[in-house]
Amino acid sequence: MAAPCELCELSQSGSVPVWRNELFSVIMVDDAAYPGFVRVIWHDHVREMSDLADAHRLALNDAVHRVELAVRAVMRPLKINVASLGNVVPHLHWHIIPRYLDDAHFPAPVWASPVRTTAEAVLAERRAHLPQLRAEIIRRMTIE
Repeated sequence: MAAPCELCELSQSGSVPVWRNELFSVIMVDDAAYPGFVRVIWHDHVREMSDLADAHRLALNDAVHRVELAVRAVMRPLKINVASLGNVVPHLHWHIIPRYLDDAHFPAPVWASPVRTTAEAVLAERRAHLPQLRAEIIRRMTIE
C-alpha cells in the first residue's frame, strides 16, 4: 500500500488555509527559521504543471505570483525563492520563501545544511509581520 500523501491529508484535515478556492489553497508554513514561508498547494493529486489544463496552469501561476508580491511587500526580503520540487511529496505545490543574508542557509537553498543561526530577535521581528502578511495575501488573492 502506498504511503499517504501529506499534502492531500493537509488539504483534507480541516487545517485553515490563508486563502482557498476550488483549485488550490495558500498556506503559511510554520517554520520558526523562515517566517513568511508560504505554500500554494493544488488540491487534485497531480505531479506536474504539465498535468494541468492551460486555464488551471495559468490560475496556479497567477496565484504564485500574487503570493510572491505579498511576501515581498510585507517581509521585504533580499530575495524570494520560488520552488516546485515534488521529489519527496509528488503532489503539485509551490514554495514561496523570503530569503535574507542572515538566514540559516543563505545563499544555499533552505533544504541545504545550515551555515549560521539567525538571531532570535531578528526572527521575532519577522514573525511580528505574519498577521500583516496573512491580510496582504487575502487582499491580493481577492483582487480581480
